[in-house]
Amino acid sequence: MSEILNKLSGQGVSIWLDDISRERLRTGNLDDLIRDKNVVGVTSNPTIFAGALSKGDAYDTQMHDLAVRGVDVGEAVRAITTYDIRWAADVLRPVYDATSGVDGRVSIEVDPRLARDADKTIAEARALWWLVDRPNLFIKIPATVEGLTAITQAIGEGISVNVTLIFSLARYRAVMDAWLAGLEAAQAKGLNLATIESVASFFVSRVDSEIDKRLDKIGGKDALKGKAGVANARLAYAAYEEVMNSERWQRLRAAGARTQRPLWASTGVKNPDYRDTMYVDDLVAPGTVNTMPEKTLDAAADHGNVTGDTVRPFYEQAWNTMAELKEAGVDYDDVVRVLEDEGVQKFEASWNELLDSVSKNLVP
Repeated sequence: MSEILNKLSGQGVSIWLDDISRERLRTGNLDDLIRDKNVVGVTSNPTIFAGALSKGDAYDTQMHDLAVRGVDVGEAVRAITTYDIRWAADVLRPVYDATSGVDGRVSIEVDPRLARDADKTIAEARALWWLVDRPNLFIKIPATVEGLTAITQAIGEGISVNVTLIFSLARYRAVMDAWLAGLEAAQAKGLNLATIESVASFFVSRVDSEIDKRLDKIGGKDALKGKAGVANARLAYAAYEEVMNSERWQRLRAAGARTQRPLWASTGVKNPDYRDTMYVDDLVAPGTVNTMPEKTLDAAADHGNVTGDTVRPFYEQAWNTMAELKEAGVDYDDVVRVLEDEGVQKFEASWNELLDSVSKNLVP
């Protein structure tokens, strides 16, 4: 095992892999990452699945069988993706058992074309929860305004949720409120709150990419580039701590509920001028998840710099950074609105690419 990743895990950071593929599963690569690189969870999204289907022959047999059966493309996509998710969940089941259900989790996302429709999102969440049928599953629901309603409904029905595509601090607070409301609904129904897990995926590198682009247009503010993503995430953790200290949460905790952990997503560095491990090194805090592309995971294992808590001691610095960005002319509200819209659109595009790829390969 990597000594650096051991230190990261020791600081209370759960290391998840932001990738899944049939090839990774059948070769035992995921088992290797669990053993050698402290990986205790897996996330997926439409882009990841579209990429997986475009490489190799791992899906050919199943694709042929689906074509022979005459299934439509939508059913075929669900059959293919849920097969991989079930397999990964079974591989990670020992981690799930060893951590009493905290880790060992695998996430699958609802059809992103439903992101602006609460009723269809919750219907899809129920269908995926039933179809995968594994206790260590997370259903990913986008943190759109409409998604908030679906999050509360899903949690209230006992479905464990990974809330994705969070960019703004205000929306993150709304996500936590939706999660708490869901737990309260579940409690009213007499459900066992200890069986309902959740994480909130706060995106990091995309914030820097968008704000850096705006700083380039403003000019003369290079010192602020590459600072917003980490500052934004650190302030999200401050908001999380505030909610964890609330009476509302303490009542639910006393009833057996488990916290909704902050998850750092989009942690692959997109600007080659930046440290390739900065979204790992600079976001170390207890009770968090960092879901990394394999390239970032390898970099962190090789030369990450884990020095202890790099979030809570820097709240004031984070507030100062955000204030300086505002003074420089960066409109934070517009940034996060653009990022949410683009995030939904990108996942929709990947989903359509996935549908198109499966459609072309459904050959008996």
